[in-house]
Amino acid sequence: VYNLASQSFVGESWNTPEQTSNVTGLGVLRMLEAIREYNKSIKFYQASTSEMFGRMVENPAKESTPFYPRSPYGVAKLYAYWMVKNYRESYDMFACNGILFNHESERRGIEFVTRKISDGVARIRLGLGEEIALGNLDAERDWGYAPDYVEGMWLMLQQDEPNDFVLATGKAYSIRDFLEIAFDEAGIDNWEKYVVQDPRFFRPAEVEVLRGDATKAEKILGWKPKTTFEQLVRQMVRNDIALLEKLHR
Repeated sequence: VYNLASQSFVGESWNTPEQTSNVTGLGVLRMLEAIREYNKSIKFYQASTSEMFGRMVENPAKESTPFYPRSPYGVAKLYAYWMVKNYRESYDMFACNGILFNHESERRGIEFVTRKISDGVARIRLGLGEEIALGNLDAERDWGYAPDYVEGMWLMLQQDEPNDFVLATGKAYSIRDFLEIAFDEAGIDNWEKYVVQDPRFFRPAEVEVLRGDATKAEKILGWKPKTTFEQLVRQMVRNDIALLEKLHR
């Protein structure tokens, strides 16, 4: 069982903290209980998150780094993380936490900042939009390509023993870095004149930097990210340009 189900938008968790806690936190407990009662030999993967590190007390963060979540989403995911560990140790269940740092792709939801940028850049390039409204441009994230990370999820459940793993690239880039590459891919200079900062998109408690150390995953799983940050950004922009061109032929 791969549990990726969640209210997964960090910003929205501030608007719906109770629902986020119920779905993202208690939902995992319900799945663990179902497996325990039905068949404890079923392997379980829980999609944990770098947002559990929040205000990072160690940079880069690894499996032993103390957690400090900074959103209802991060807190709910942390509850789920500890439930997985407790069920693994209490009932001898094969249950793993994949502590994944930001992983993006062409299929990312439009409400997430990366896809909001790639879609916005594509619209500006095609004359369908004029600007992109964003929040904090200085936040830094460890961004990887989702298909690489799904391979890591699969590898966790192929092991003889269950364990928890950080998956990350080990490099952090700012929203500004993302914008620069995205606009460059679209052939547009001076991205600053197309971007406005909107107070609505700032979080009550901001996470300034998230960066991970995937040494354990590399050693035990033989896992490494294959796609660079620049490749990821350019691929997302090219895909959104192609999608919009199809729609507006």
